[in-house]
Amino acid sequence: MLMIDEARIYVRSGKGGNGCVSLHREKFIPKGGPDGGNGGRGGDVVLVADPHLDTLLPFRYAPHFFAEKGKPGASTSRHGSDGEHKMVKVPVGTIVRDQESGEVIADLDHPGEELVVAKGGRGGFGNEHFKSSTNQTPREATPGEPEIERTLLLELKLIADVGLVGLPNAGKSTLLSAVSKARPKIADYPFTTLTPQPGIAELPGDRRLVIADIPGLIEGAADGAGLGHDFLRHVERTKVIIHVIDLLPFDESEPVTNHDVIRRELHAFSPVLAEKPELVVFNKIDLVDPDEKESLVRRTAHAIGLDPEEVVVASGATGLNVREILERAWKLLVDLEGEKEKWPGITGKPPLD
Repeated sequence: MLMIDEARIYVRSGKGGNGCVSLHREKFIPKGGPDGGNGGRGGDVVLVADPHLDTLLPFRYAPHFFAEKGKPGASTSRHGSDGEHKMVKVPVGTIVRDQESGEVIADLDHPGEELVVAKGGRGGFGNEHFKSSTNQTPREATPGEPEIERTLLLELKLIADVGLVGLPNAGKSTLLSAVSKARPKIADYPFTTLTPQPGIAELPGDRRLVIADIPGLIEGAADGAGLGHDFLRHVERTKVIIHVIDLLPFDESEPVTNHDVIRRELHAFSPVLAEKPELVVFNKIDLVDPDEKESLVRRTAHAIGLDPEEVVVASGATGLNVREILERAWKLLVDLEGEKEKWPGITGKPPLD
């Protein structure tokens, strides 16, 4: 079964128009000669990366895309018109595979990027094309080239600077709504987030971060358990991971154990993914007893191998330290590449010291 960020489409380019066989006939011109025109070229099927789209769901209901055929040539040296191209808009971040071979054709990860997936057939030659000093009345023409039909598999990988990971109910969606204008569905039951939710966080100095809330992972996610396996691939594109840990889980589980579960799943899915820079956020601090906050934070940080100063203690519900999360994530991105301009997702200039 395909997920909503996967789709299968059927494309067919336009057949080339046939060339025409015609001999010019006109009063007082008994030997007008050949005047059959060429056929027009068939239209291409072209995929276009559109930044305004964020899902492949529409392709579930309309999966067929056919370009127009080229028109045939006609007498009096009239060439057939070319068929119109079929432009198919897909979200930025769409990977295109050929279903038959499984080969990755392209990764449309830049806005406006175009990919011809089925080229239209060339138009045939009319008999006028074949006339020469030794063949003055050719009666031959060629047919247009046939159309190309393909079945393609589309897979959407969200493009974001930062990916939020954590167990279900860790508070990722609440945190995303606090740092951006995204309004994901929020509820107190597992798997509230069923699809990756993007948001844009604005920082002073005309800076911004594209942040994605990835559906909650559970133990065994890399092997297909829960929802996580289908969406772990979205984290692959992110440059920095924000690991959100609930300091007071409603199921009374241990935050340290929950941290280790997510780290194991990231490693199991992709060692490269697990090595991405990570910012650990202790979330829901507002629910912790004020007298126990400091000791709980210190104890949990040490247990997962971090200095308490390396983690951000925050609350998505109250907005506590949300700005610090963004600034630290920004610093990780800039430090990661060194030259911020190489990251198309990061815009603007850092604030002056």
